[in-house]
Amino acid sequence: MALQNSGAISLADIQTEFGGSNPIGIDEYYNAASGIPSSGEIALDDFYGTSSFSASGGTVTTSGGYTYHKFTSSGTFTVNGSRAMQWLVVAGGGGGGAGHGGGGGAGGYRTGSSTINTGSHNISIGGGGKAGSYGSTNPHGVSSRNPASGANSSALGLTSTGGGRAGGNNNGYLPHGASGGSGGGAASPQFTGTGNGGSGISGQGKNGASNGQGADWAGAGGGGANTAGSTRRSHNLGGHGGAGKQWLDGNYYAGGGGGGGGNGSNQHGNGGQGGGGRGNNAYSQVGQNGTNNKGGGGGGARNANSGRGGSGIVIIRYQT
Repeated sequence: MALQNSGAISLADIQTEFGGSNPIGIDEYYNAASGIPSSGEIALDDFYGTSSFSASGGTVTTSGGYTYHKFTSSGTFTVNGSRAMQWLVVAGGGGGGAGHGGGGGAGGYRTGSSTINTGSHNISIGGGGKAGSYGSTNPHGVSSRNPASGANSSALGLTSTGGGRAGGNNNGYLPHGASGGSGGGAASPQFTGTGNGGSGISGQGKNGASNGQGADWAGAGGGGANTAGSTRRSHNLGGHGGAGKQWLDGNYYAGGGGGGGGNGSNQHGNGGQGGGGRGNNAYSQVGQNGTNNKGGGGGGARNANSGRGGSGIVIIRYQT
C-alpha cells in the first residue's frame, strides 16, 4: 500500500514500504519513487503518497480506491514490486448461425486472485468467431459459410476458452451448436432430427439450448457465463441467450447470443445480458453481433447472415 498523504510519517513507515537496512538512514531512499529527490536535501513529507509498487500495461483507470488495467488487445502487464490483485479473463464469443440459426455461446469467463510479483506477464485477448453466411443453395458442409467459435484469452495463469459457434440450417447442414466456454445454441433442425446445443465448460459458462424435431423456423439461444440458453419459445419465436456475470467493476460480461426468429417482426431471441447479440428481428434481417470486449455470442438469423461473436477482455485490479 502507498504511504499516507498527510499526518505523521516515520522512518519506520518508509522502511516498511520500501525495505532497507538498520539503522535506518533517510539517504538510502534517494530516488526510491517518483517525486523523491535523487540527491541533496530529503524530507519525510517527500514520501507522502509514495509507493514501492508500480505496474503498467493496458488502459489504466482508478475508481473506488482501486486501479484497473484493462486489456482489449493482446499486450504485456509489467509489475515492479508486489501487490495482491484480482483479475477477469473473458474469451471471444462464438458466431451465430445462419438459416434458422441459433445464438453463439459466450466466451469463457474466469476469475483469479493472488499476489503478483515483479515481472512481465503476457496478456492474450481472443477474437470473436465469424458469423454464419446464409445461402439457400449452399451444399451441406461448405465450411466457408459456417460460423466459427471464439478464440481463447489468457492472463496470469488462467486461460478462458472461446465460446461455441451456433448451429445453422442452410438446407439441413450443421444443426448442432458447438461446445466451448459457453455452448452455442442449436438451429431449428426442421425435419433433420434434433439439433443439440453445445456444452459449456464447468467454471466458465453454461450450455447452449437444443431444439427438437419439427417444421419450425426458430433457433435456440446460446449459453452465457451465468445461465444456459433457452430453447425456441414456439415455432417462430427464437430462444433467448443465457445471461453473463457481473464482475467487480460493476459490469456484466459473457452473455450468450439469441436465436433467430421466424417470418414476422419481433420474433427474435434476445441476447443475454453481458454482450449477447439479438437474433434477427424479421424475415431477412441479419443477427446482431456480440459486443466486443465483453465476449458476447453472436445472434442467429433465419434467411440472412448471422452476427459474429464479440472479442474478449482481461481486466486486472488492485488497491491503491
